[in-house]
Amino acid sequence: MFGDGRQVPGEGSSVPASISLRGATGVQVVEYSTQHLDQLPPPAPITLHTTLPRDVADFTGRTEELSRLLHAADEGQAPVISIHTVDGMPGVGKTALVIHTAHLLADDYPDGQRFVRLGTHAPGAAPADPSGVLTQLLLSLGISPRNIPQSLEEKAGMWRDALTGRRMLLILDDAASAAQIEPLLPASKDCLVLITSRRRLPDLDGASPLPLNTLPPLQAADLFIRVSRRAPTASDRSAVAQAVELCGHLPLAITLLAGRLAHHRAWNIKDFTDEFATAQDRLAELEAGDRALAASFDLSYQHLTPDLQRLYRRLGLHPGPDTDPYATAALDNIPLATARRRLNELYTAHLIDEPAPHRYRLHDLLRTYARTLARQDPSSDRGQAVTRLLDHYHGTARTADHYLSTVPRQDNATAPASIASPVLTTRGEALVWMRAELPNLLAVAHHAATGHLPHAAALARTMAAFLDQEGHWAEAIALHQAAAHTAHTLNSPDAEAHTVLDLGWVRRRTGNSPEAGELAQQAHELYHSLDNRLGQANALRALGLVRQMTINYPEAAQLAQRANDLYHTLDNRLGQANAVLDLCRVRRRTGNYPEAGELAQQAYDLYHNLDNRLGQANALLDLGWVRRLIGDYQKAGDLAQQAYDLYRTLGNRQNEAWALLELGQINRDTRNYVAAADLLERSRARFHKLGDRKGEAEALTAAGDLQADTIGPEPALVTYQQALTLARQINSPLDQAHALEGTASCHAALHRHREAIQSLREAIALYQRLGVAETARATGRLKQLEAVLHESDHHGGGKEPQP
Repeated sequence: MFGDGRQVPGEGSSVPASISLRGATGVQVVEYSTQHLDQLPPPAPITLHTTLPRDVADFTGRTEELSRLLHAADEGQAPVISIHTVDGMPGVGKTALVIHTAHLLADDYPDGQRFVRLGTHAPGAAPADPSGVLTQLLLSLGISPRNIPQSLEEKAGMWRDALTGRRMLLILDDAASAAQIEPLLPASKDCLVLITSRRRLPDLDGASPLPLNTLPPLQAADLFIRVSRRAPTASDRSAVAQAVELCGHLPLAITLLAGRLAHHRAWNIKDFTDEFATAQDRLAELEAGDRALAASFDLSYQHLTPDLQRLYRRLGLHPGPDTDPYATAALDNIPLATARRRLNELYTAHLIDEPAPHRYRLHDLLRTYARTLARQDPSSDRGQAVTRLLDHYHGTARTADHYLSTVPRQDNATAPASIASPVLTTRGEALVWMRAELPNLLAVAHHAATGHLPHAAALARTMAAFLDQEGHWAEAIALHQAAAHTAHTLNSPDAEAHTVLDLGWVRRRTGNSPEAGELAQQAHELYHSLDNRLGQANALRALGLVRQMTINYPEAAQLAQRANDLYHTLDNRLGQANAVLDLCRVRRRTGNYPEAGELAQQAYDLYHNLDNRLGQANALLDLGWVRRLIGDYQKAGDLAQQAYDLYRTLGNRQNEAWALLELGQINRDTRNYVAAADLLERSRARFHKLGDRKGEAEALTAAGDLQADTIGPEPALVTYQQALTLARQINSPLDQAHALEGTASCHAALHRHREAIQSLREAIALYQRLGVAETARATGRLKQLEAVLHESDHHGGGKEPQP
């Protein structure tokens, strides 16, 4: 129909038509019949050279990926066609990369460039049909529509034949599958095909995959600056870095955010970033016109099956940074094999990443998107999913703790069964699992504490031994504090007692002996009110260890004996072995070496009967310590080495450091100074990495002793001062006294007798208050120094000789 309503010949009329063409001078009538139209020659076919979209104006970075695609042109000399797939999550910049590459390579493909939108994720459209795409491609070559066959197979054959001997670059954008792509591929080895897809295409034979990740931080910042049309000051740089981090370094998100800033010249970068950081719905902030990040995510989500959509929403409920098939099975209440298959499907769709084998994570913005979707589900469904996840982590962590804990447990309740849990049958397997899952365990435990769920205390308890042995003390303190508060809020004194006891244990590790003592006492009172005698024994032992730390040896021995008696009454041999070893250390530190040796052997026998290898290693180390103190260096070295080897086998990093320290001291005492220096430095470095300031202080003092014997008092003095500073920070009087005694020896060697006497008097005051064996030795040394000073004053008029 024309605009005036008249019919066009052939549209609903079989009557010959005449068309009036009215000109300025009158009417000219041209008459012809529709039969004449059929005799007109068809329009000449139009041959297109390029259909590439314009290049990306703000293309930034991607140097490595771009280089790889540019070198793909050289592969045209190979005997087969060069096909490259660029796949990645929504908004990662796949299309921008291949368009930019095509413009750079255009001259290398003089027979043309074709850009084909396959429309897999186009709003409101179905994926392009290969037959229709081939029709358009053949038309673009100048082939008459009348000559284009009807079947897909014949069109594909004509397309391959037409490109024989031609150098053409073909971009297939937003592909759905290998089946959609295969008919469109040329056969000519002189052609280059670049394919983009949100899905991985492992079934596309002969293709070289190029998975595209988010931008590195510096490239992401450069993109933000270019799109925002700003020249940031030095102070703006941190705001830019924060902005792109909030965008997850995703190019589309950065482009949308920076584009908003470009249109508001009065806005400054810092305020703009601060507003974005505090936005309640960041995805809503990332849109401009008909471009929106959430809409891009929607298109990928809508292509999932209902089961995959539900799983994806539930993955957004996971508080931790990643997941594995076991946790996923619990979260979605599905069999393990199904969880593995569905995770792989989401990975193939680039909705999750796999940074390590069988470990999956969501990009930060996709996680936000998944959580937003999950809010549409009933709250009861969400709660049940999270509860299943917490049950899974608690149950598996409890199994792992069975191989790691050194404290006797008395758990009557059983952990809820998970749909599928990893099999942990050895200490090594338990350590591997705990190390891999630590970020998730901490996240779910704090999630439980925030929600005032009983899982908070349960998870904290099952993680206590691992966190202690691995030196994760800052994390342990935060975890136990939150768990204790939750247990108290839930009026669960049993759970509160456990968490308070574990918190006190960590406080002792970090040198906070006053709080450690208060917490151990509080735990004992809670256990006493519950008539939990095993808990009371554990608390008494913990309190005794605090008294050892503060060098209150009489009370430490009394508490260890009370704990031992309770363990004996309960027939708890692990508790007995621990308490006996505590008594051994009290006797050793008070100079009663024969009894200390007997107690260490008794503890070793108990651990051996229990097949407790960690306990055996601890007892061996103490036996070696006693042997060194009585001068049996050969036996001491053998025992310390056995202990070290056991710690290494068990993966106990903290006690490895103590064994290294003891081996270093044995080598120092036997004048094997090179080996001693190496061992002591390894010990100190290990303690420092673990954050064990007491261990580091002892290692520094031992290193100072070695330096004083070998390279001189001045470097040793620096090392002793470092040890003294650490010992004062953790309020460890014995370590302070040892460092002060070493300091005194250095001053004496440098003929600074007054400074030496002052330091030694401070050390003796601490030794006497502590009642330790070192008192006699230090007192004798003080008398010698005072005699030397007196002699110097008598002959030199009070002026000390200079070094």
